[in-house]
Amino acid sequence: MSLPFIILVLPVFFFKKEQVFFVQTRPGFKGRLFRTYKLKTMADKYDTDGNLLPDKDRITKTGKLLRSLSLDEIPQLFNVLRGDMSLIGPRPLLTDYLPLYSKFQARRHDVRPGITGWAQVNGRNEISWQKRLELDVWYVDHVCLTLDMKILLMTVRKVIKREGINSQNSATMERFTGNN
Repeated sequence: MSLPFIILVLPVFFFKKEQVFFVQTRPGFKGRLFRTYKLKTMADKYDTDGNLLPDKDRITKTGKLLRSLSLDEIPQLFNVLRGDMSLIGPRPLLTDYLPLYSKFQARRHDVRPGITGWAQVNGRNEISWQKRLELDVWYVDHVCLTLDMKILLMTVRKVIKREGINSQNSATMERFTGNN
C-alpha cells in the first residue's frame, strides 16, 4: 500500500507546491470529534477581503482528477486503522452541522462514519441534504455485513463510472443549513 500511496502523493506535492494533506476535525461515532485526512484537492485562494474563494475557483486540475477517481479519500484508510472511521458508514460531515440536525438526522452518528456509504452509492452529491440524511439513518437501521458488501461493490461501480461527484449547483456539495 505504501508505494501506491507515494505515487498518489507525489503529483499533489509537485504540482501544487503546497501541503499534500487536507486535515479537518469531523464528528464521528456518538458525535466524538476526530481528525480526518484526505489528499488536498483545492488551493488556498482568497478574495481581497481575505475570504476563501468558492470551491469551483480553488479546485486544481490534479484535484479534479483525484476527486473524479475518489483517490483523495485514500488517506482516510489511516482513520479506519485508528478506529475513527469504518470503510462503510455515513460520511463524516462538518462539525458546524451538529446543532442543525433533527433528532432523527443525528442518529447518523450511532455508527462509525465511513469512507463510503449508502448515501454515496445512491446519489452522492447529486441528492438533497434531506435525502442524504434519510439514507444515512436508513443505513444505521439496516447495517449488516451483506449490506456493507453491497455498498462496497456499488462504490466500485460508481467510481468507475464517475457518477455523482459534483452537485448540480456547485463543484462540491452545498452547505447544509438545517431543516428550513
